[in-house]
Amino acid sequence: MRAPVLDDAPGRSNPTGWGLDEEQLAAVTAPRGPVCVLAGAGTGKTRTITCRIAHLVSTGHVAPGQVLAVTFTARAAGEMRTRLRALGVGAKGVGAKGIGGVQARTFHAAALRQLRYFWPRVVGGDQWQLLDGKLRLVGQAAARAKAGTDAASLRDLAGEIEWAKASLVAPDEYAAEAARRHRDTPGPAEQVATVYAGYEALKNRAELLDFDDLLLHVAAALEEHPAVAEEFRDRYRCFVVDEYQDVTALQQRVLDAWLGERDDLTVVGDANQTIYTFAGATPRHLLDFSRRFPEAVVVRLQRDYRSTPQVVAAANTLIGAARGRVAGARLTLVGQRPSGPDPDFAEHDDEPAEAAAVATRIRRLIGDGVPAAEIAVLFRINAQSEVYEQALTDAGVPYQVRGGERFFSRPEVRRAMTAVRAAAVPAGVPLVDAVRAVLAPVGLSAEPPGGSAQRAQWESLLAIVELAEELVAVEPEADTARFAAELETRADNAHPPAVQGVTLASLHAAKGLEWDVVFLVGLVDGTLPIQHADGDEAAIEEERRLLYVGVTRARQRLALSWALSRQPGGPRRRRRSRFLYGLIPEEHPASRVANGSSGRGAAKPRCRVCGSPLIGADAMKLRRCADCPSDVDVELLDRLRGWRSEEAREQQVPPYVVFTDATLTAIAEQRPADNAALVRIPGIGARKLDRYGPAVLGLVADSGS
Repeated sequence: MRAPVLDDAPGRSNPTGWGLDEEQLAAVTAPRGPVCVLAGAGTGKTRTITCRIAHLVSTGHVAPGQVLAVTFTARAAGEMRTRLRALGVGAKGVGAKGIGGVQARTFHAAALRQLRYFWPRVVGGDQWQLLDGKLRLVGQAAARAKAGTDAASLRDLAGEIEWAKASLVAPDEYAAEAARRHRDTPGPAEQVATVYAGYEALKNRAELLDFDDLLLHVAAALEEHPAVAEEFRDRYRCFVVDEYQDVTALQQRVLDAWLGERDDLTVVGDANQTIYTFAGATPRHLLDFSRRFPEAVVVRLQRDYRSTPQVVAAANTLIGAARGRVAGARLTLVGQRPSGPDPDFAEHDDEPAEAAAVATRIRRLIGDGVPAAEIAVLFRINAQSEVYEQALTDAGVPYQVRGGERFFSRPEVRRAMTAVRAAAVPAGVPLVDAVRAVLAPVGLSAEPPGGSAQRAQWESLLAIVELAEELVAVEPEADTARFAAELETRADNAHPPAVQGVTLASLHAAKGLEWDVVFLVGLVDGTLPIQHADGDEAAIEEERRLLYVGVTRARQRLALSWALSRQPGGPRRRRRSRFLYGLIPEEHPASRVANGSSGRGAAKPRCRVCGSPLIGADAMKLRRCADCPSDVDVELLDRLRGWRSEEAREQQVPPYVVFTDATLTAIAEQRPADNAALVRIPGIGARKLDRYGPAVLGLVADSGS
């Protein structure tokens, strides 16, 4: 959000001059004590919480140096410090009682500072040094446990240790807890537990601390040493936590230790943007805040100052279809910006065609005056970046890759190129088969491995195979020598000078950022939602939230696209992402998937998920194929069944006379918002619309509120 200039001078106690809306003002002026700010994307949460801190200071509730504000990234903490200084209460200022300014830090930076101060009393002797990267010790522990010691395996093991410590899971508890939580472990759980225990032993023997130890030691110091806790709690009286939906069990333990029996706490978060549960984050603390503090003031920020109403409507539709959302934490954004263009949807035959179309549109936008730095291309996995790097290079558009290395700079890709160059392949072996065989020792297996780093490496190698498939489509006789030359050419061309250009980023890396124009690409089932999320409803919903984060990054223009095949000429087996249902207007060309044939007369009904012609009454009613993924709202379906039972009892008729199970399922999947949408469901005619329409639409509306 681009915040308006404050009307009053910094430090003034009148918050009405700070350009706040009604809800922001309520959060800023809430009494000292527990306050929960449910802040949707683009609603000005940072502005609100910094103004709240300034208001508490200026009205004498607390001295600046008694406030500790924590967030999750150094960038966010830096932005908070800048705003606090502008308000006259930052660390460079001096409080009314001679105490320094408000402290705004990450959890780990705050813990490190506190641990350095209290170490002599709680431990004694020289303070243990902070470990500069844990892979060396993880590697030693992995070798002793006979686990994988390649770079990707070590990154996954290190990440799993971080998850365990963030979740307060000890080494001897890991295997059982991983099974209970259905963790996708980077190897057998017992082996991971052995690596975890070995790593802890090596680290402690060397008198080293990792980042999670900072939090564990601070919590223990305050929990076990009353004098230390008393001194700390006298120093800090007021706490503010940003991005509270991302708090881990360990961070909550530290926060509880900071607070003690007090409740002077302001938290800010949005459960719709919880996308780090794989790392131990949980929105449970945010959702349970009012239960823990029944007297808490809860303020909902829903006015979106970032995005146009059209982008906001798409975001609301997307997240409104989510399952399992706690009613009290649901936020419906209300756009405050002038109207803009509708989101654009595009379907392409293959990924290179999709990337080329995006690059062409970007070049046109830049020609029309849109700065390249205000344009982003966002994707689910880093391996998707290569085709866009190539397309933008071909189009002469400068770009930068955020949150990851350029494709041809990745270690596994460099190893793959070396292996292809050195390959001795017998004559007559098809290129694609040869490349698969050459890459197998490098890490290309038949199925994706467990662990995010190993899977990312596997996806990069699979992308190399797909490049071979592309080359064969153009040059059927190409061999490994020709392919090695092609890879070298691509690598050379995909290294433009470092400039401020279009941003290429994964959806995770885009969190907290915004651009005027956002392209969301590669939106197919198997990629978003990611394939390994299937069968796990919680994982699917996290994937939906990830797309929601992507949508809400756009200020003015939003474009969503997908491709039916990976490479030119490949089988068109892909389906557009199930999350796009309800986003694409029925009349939009992209809502009808071309199949290469032309019918006569009226268009045949097609599946709203995959676009195939519908066959059978149930498919017609549900408007999807029987084997396409269902997006039924289970809670709504339960309420509809309860309502139907009451109607049937009142009329003394069997329930199916009111509505059949298939009709109720269709309603719970399609969630009609008005009479026109309701009567499009087969089995609901004028008579049933008159009799049951208001009740059904009321149930649907309640489910989305």
